[in-house]
Amino acid sequence: MKNTFMMAAAGAGKTTFIVNEALKCTDPVLITTFTEENESEIKNKFIELNKGVVPSHVTIRSWFSFLIEHGAKPYQGKLTSKKINGLLLVHEKSGVKYRGGKFPVYYKEAEDLEHHYFSNDFQIYSDKLAKFVIRCNEKSNGFVIERISMLFQHIFIDEVQDMAGYDLEIIKLLFKTRARVKIAGDPRQVTYHTHFADKYKKYSNGGIRSFIDNECKSIQCHVDEETLNGSWRNNKVICDFANSLFPEYPQCTTLQHEVTSHDGIFLVREMDVERYLKEFSPTQLRYSRTKKVNLDYEVKNFGESKGATRDRVLIYPTKKITDWLFDNSRLDNFEIKCKFYVAITRAKHSVAIVCKNNSVTDKLPIYQ
Repeated sequence: MKNTFMMAAAGAGKTTFIVNEALKCTDPVLITTFTEENESEIKNKFIELNKGVVPSHVTIRSWFSFLIEHGAKPYQGKLTSKKINGLLLVHEKSGVKYRGGKFPVYYKEAEDLEHHYFSNDFQIYSDKLAKFVIRCNEKSNGFVIERISMLFQHIFIDEVQDMAGYDLEIIKLLFKTRARVKIAGDPRQVTYHTHFADKYKKYSNGGIRSFIDNECKSIQCHVDEETLNGSWRNNKVICDFANSLFPEYPQCTTLQHEVTSHDGIFLVREMDVERYLKEFSPTQLRYSRTKKVNLDYEVKNFGESKGATRDRVLIYPTKKITDWLFDNSRLDNFEIKCKFYVAITRAKHSVAIVCKNNSVTDKLPIYQ
């Protein structure tokens, strides 16, 4: 089928799969992914698998770079005569007209298009970029999307779980073109969003499958939940524990069968943390930088660790995670649950979770 959504488990070799698929193609290929870090990972995988080079028929871009180069600039004259001076990355709603009273007032697109989309030095706001591309496409009678499909006969979109709002509209329009489109991602690993938009907001919590089912009914798109459902990273105990966080999704299976002297999921009492660090040298994972840890050992935030593989990790849980572990409380905060899932699935052999000295549970063994 021309369009495919591939649900990929953590450690399933998604990047390797995409690169091998691209290497089979002879027509022009576009591979785009949310972050520059993932873009570099894809380039490195080509170098590893293709005698040190990225083929001339393959273009690799981060999602924002792709949208500026092939979405906004070619037909921006339909909306503004000024030159776009790059991207302004924002972490909250952009285009503030003034701040007064309880809530800020924003520039409206219909009243002041340039201030709605651009900063004073004419950088386009990251949260409005995809919307601007859609507007350019509308004003040019669909030529923006048509041009992309003519340039690239094969389009791979990685980390699709991070796409939101008008990004999803762009994907929907690409589905309708002559290009073969494959999107890949893991709805359980939503740690960042490209932006926060009201459009398609109901699909923001890992709802890419629902988006395809509901918004792309008239477009053929095959949902593949099997090809990338096995983890080459996590052993069976880690896979099973991670699966318990998202029982509604297809259950990941392990492809990693190496045995060491310390495998599985463990609780580590606070008083034993230093001894555990010294014995196993795990990477420490925490929800945020406010959590104090031993800086003599590697440390990453949960979200920051996405994409990493480590032999062992030591997790400092949030209160909601601790309540889920010890009090049978529901872990109903989607962001925390996704980031905890990411933290767990970084490890090949063992996951240790820090607990209070007086903690008692029969769910997990306690490190002695």
